[in-house]
Amino acid sequence: MIDPRGRVMMISGANRGIGAALARQFHADGWLVSLGARDLDRLQSSVQEWADDNVSCHHYDAFNPSTDQAWIASTVATHGRIDGLVNNAGIGHMEDLQDLSEELLDEMWAVNVKGPLRLIQATLPLLAASGEGRIVNVVSLSGKRVKGTFAPGYAISKHAMLALHHAVRHAAFEDGIRVTAICPGYVETDMTSDFGVDPGIMIQAADLAETVATIVRLPNTATVAEILMTCEPEVLG
Repeated sequence: MIDPRGRVMMISGANRGIGAALARQFHADGWLVSLGARDLDRLQSSVQEWADDNVSCHHYDAFNPSTDQAWIASTVATHGRIDGLVNNAGIGHMEDLQDLSEELLDEMWAVNVKGPLRLIQATLPLLAASGEGRIVNVVSLSGKRVKGTFAPGYAISKHAMLALHHAVRHAAFEDGIRVTAICPGYVETDMTSDFGVDPGIMIQAADLAETVATIVRLPNTATVAEILMTCEPEVLG
């Protein structure tokens, strides 16, 4: 197992939901965590209770490519290295097929696909230098299947993100970088609060985070390509 102490993990969309749970878990495991979010004030407020010198907060906006390099440069300046990247920032528009506009699809493409692509491209040299670099792509079961008529545009973007994930997994393997996609179903977060699903049956973000943190500690000889996590029976074929 990898010893995370002294290693640096970047996490996008870290101010709430899955991202916030991942931030707490990685920090508790001993990682130095560099957190990125569009609303820097909200991010700083969300970590105030538990953050210490091993936590840094940065402005990151997937709609604004200039924030990619600024976040990476600031992370290196603060922590000296980058060993892992979690692409968690995402956006979901739930319109049905008839009401899905190109503008809404463009927004999801920008955040769910192009944002992770840019961060991966920019951090690859630093992750390779680590020798045991890690990338975690927070996708969704919507990247594995289409759930009836539910949110087709979201599914389109998440299928594309999963394709990006596998392309990176192959391209970065020889550099010691291991890439894992986490594809959860319903997770109890703000995003799912109006889905009409009983919160009591939903995946807890802390459980998801613990699973991911365990996977990234595995040695290079035991990589996990995908984690499918659900709270209900699923037809994935």
